[in-house]
Amino acid sequence: MTRRELMQLAALAGAVTMNARAAEPQARSAGTRIQMLVYPGMTLQDLVGPLQVWASWPGAEIQFAWKNTGPVPTDSGLAVLATTSLADAWAAPDILFAPGGLLPTFELLEDTEVIDFLRSRGEQAKWVTSVCTGAMLLGAAGLLRGYRAATHWFARDSLALFGATPSNERWVIDRNRATGGGVTAGIDFGLAVLAHVASPDLARVVQLALEYSPQPPFRSGTPEEATPQTLATLRAAWGGKLGERIQSRVLAASQRLPKA
Repeated sequence: MTRRELMQLAALAGAVTMNARAAEPQARSAGTRIQMLVYPGMTLQDLVGPLQVWASWPGAEIQFAWKNTGPVPTDSGLAVLATTSLADAWAAPDILFAPGGLLPTFELLEDTEVIDFLRSRGEQAKWVTSVCTGAMLLGAAGLLRGYRAATHWFARDSLALFGATPSNERWVIDRNRATGGGVTAGIDFGLAVLAHVASPDLARVVQLALEYSPQPPFRSGTPEEATPQTLATLRAAWGGKLGERIQSRVLAASQRLPKA
């Protein structure tokens, strides 16, 4: 038995003990179809955080979509496997998910095939979701206009260019839009979506199975927590020509959106 099967068994065992109120949403969510965009250069943790949570979702089917099937390299050097092409991906998934990254994500804003894919699937999906700068991709597809949304602090202000209301929360659920903050927020986001769509009791079982109780060695995870020197170092690394390339792509993508 694989680790995923053991996790699902534990989650199912937890579901059996739920009261009728909690068990009813779980029954409705059986067979949830989750469609996760993957693309070259994306941040692996953006995908893996929610994936590890949702892999324990009883009855869920998960699809990894890219232009072609096969290995897709990530920013960490580890490839993920696209299981379906964009053309063959479900037309109406229950959950559409977009991970983020740095420059490769912002370069993807210029890829009309990918943006059109997100738009078409997002218009039919029950839930439209992202982690980190994946929100920029949703924004470029016109899927965040009029919604509160979270993203990495580095890109937060850019959300307004796509008609979204930026939030500095770890994760945000606004109607059927769920967005997570930067990178490591993916686990929190994944648990929040699981709790909202399935049930809080199931999400608690999965959280315990993952032993998710983070205790980072430093309080340096947000600009407010970081020392001035640490913040200046990262801003310098992500600024300059790299920052200009990113901002030019965000501005161009926002200008391509139809007027509200």
